[in-house]
Amino acid sequence: MFKVLVIAYYFPPMGLSGVQRTLKFVKYLKNFNWQPTVITTGEVGYFAHDVSLTKELDDLNIQVIRIGGKEPNAMLAKFGTIKLPTEFIRKILNRISQTIFIPDNKISWSKKAYKKVEEIILNEHFDAIFITCPPFSAFSYVSQIRKKSDIPIFVDYRDLWYESYFSFYPTPVHKHLHKKEEYNALKAVDRVLVTNRRIKEKLLKDFPFLSFDDIVILSHGFDPEDFERIPANPKPKNKLVIMYSGIFMAYNTPKYFLKAFKDLSVERPDIAVEIELHFVGYLGKENRKLVRKLNLQEFVKDFGYVNHDDSIAKIKSADVLWFMVDRLKNIDAILPGKVYEYVGAQKPVIACVPDGAAKMAVEEYGAGFICEPDNISDIKQTLLTVYELYKKNQLPKPEETILEKYRRDYLTEMLSKQFQQKLRPI
Repeated sequence: MFKVLVIAYYFPPMGLSGVQRTLKFVKYLKNFNWQPTVITTGEVGYFAHDVSLTKELDDLNIQVIRIGGKEPNAMLAKFGTIKLPTEFIRKILNRISQTIFIPDNKISWSKKAYKKVEEIILNEHFDAIFITCPPFSAFSYVSQIRKKSDIPIFVDYRDLWYESYFSFYPTPVHKHLHKKEEYNALKAVDRVLVTNRRIKEKLLKDFPFLSFDDIVILSHGFDPEDFERIPANPKPKNKLVIMYSGIFMAYNTPKYFLKAFKDLSVERPDIAVEIELHFVGYLGKENRKLVRKLNLQEFVKDFGYVNHDDSIAKIKSADVLWFMVDRLKNIDAILPGKVYEYVGAQKPVIACVPDGAAKMAVEEYGAGFICEPDNISDIKQTLLTVYELYKKNQLPKPEETILEKYRRDYLTEMLSKQFQQKLRPI
């Protein structure tokens, strides 16, 4: 069996979507003759810890090496699960962090992790190194590894680094240093993996030395075993349940959707009374306040954060799933991982999105309703259309063939083939 060293800051027991992709790759790699060893963080304070993912990891029986650092999350470890700050506070903290740290505030952990990598590869044979980002500090040390080893290195972009939506450059020097670090890191890798076409296009534009074949698209996906194993929750009778799963950040907000539903409830109270809006994850203080301001409490069910298994159960019980991506700078490369869990549920999707990767994904899915993210009238009309189809039992369903290529086991097989292509001669 071949061996791959996986470097991933976000990993169980942490929760939220950044953990899923790497955990599922690790889960299925053994099926394709690859044995993973994972280097990840030690105890940290984080917005969510997920016991269901921890159990799934324990059941895999793989080696996990935990490295402590002095990054902010590690300093908050004694608090365990910490409260998600308001978006205003989060944005301020993020800007302070990006002013001080290049490329990010995980650099302390990344430095220690790479010292461990150097130690391990001196004493143990590995056939590949797989680095998943963000945090991009985990990628920034890769050139040092390349100087000491010829092990094929693969980097996995879940988001953009340079000029991503999340980027803040307080000075031109910051911007220059980010691009320079990314350039040096990309020069040291054997293959770049990305989650969507827009990220690939942006990398090819910003770093012309990369060829088309240097970058391979491996999308987000869903684990079919989750949907087979976990039963749906009981559903409210005679109600159209529209559900959102996840958290809200600067690039997504429920305010337009809630305002559209408010207009619907005023104009057609007979329809609104047959609809429930379910939120699974972190609705947030600001958004709960908006629900009260719009007087929508009777229509909105806020379940708070639940573990991944419970999230799947709730997704399966919904009639329609909803997400949004706002119309903001460099937003076209954003494609939330939740979209593919929605795909796995085989439910219709309301997507309030601008042009970009998210819109293309829903168009390909084929069972979606796409509307402008900030057009309240358009969203309201979409809700009416969905309701009418629901009453006629005519909500769309995706084609089975579309689902197959987004299965986590299939995507892991594609990853293993990338590893195989770069194997060193014996």
